[in-house]
Amino acid sequence: MSPSIVRVRDVMHPEVLCVDGMASVKDAAAVMRANNIAELLVNKRNEDDAWGIITVMDLVKDVIVPGREGEDVSVYEVMTKPVITVPATMDIRYAIRLIYRTGVHRAPVEHLGEIVGMVTLSSLILDSNIV
Repeated sequence: MSPSIVRVRDVMHPEVLCVDGMASVKDAAAVMRANNIAELLVNKRNEDDAWGIITVMDLVKDVIVPGREGEDVSVYEVMTKPVITVPATMDIRYAIRLIYRTGVHRAPVEHLGEIVGMVTLSSLILDSNIV
């Protein structure tokens, strides 16, 4: 008997907070801190634009280590764009492979063109019985 399929939607975190690309990194970090999260989705500028993402590691690599001031750096300067998204209906085994192979640790979850959640490699493994 084969195991039942666990879909990304079953383990995703449904709350996704967004930030404007023109916001300061200091403001983005304050939102992360207040909500105890490690990433923010960066809003599209228009319908034809792509989503971006800013993570704690972006803050470390591009602001803290080089000694830049957070209020002097805009989110768009350090974000990753375009962002890899995973379908809400995808089997988590494939989502884990996709996220791992692209070298990221998290991905927004998409359903019918809308962002409906966020998954991390940790959540995909720890919030399921895959192992």
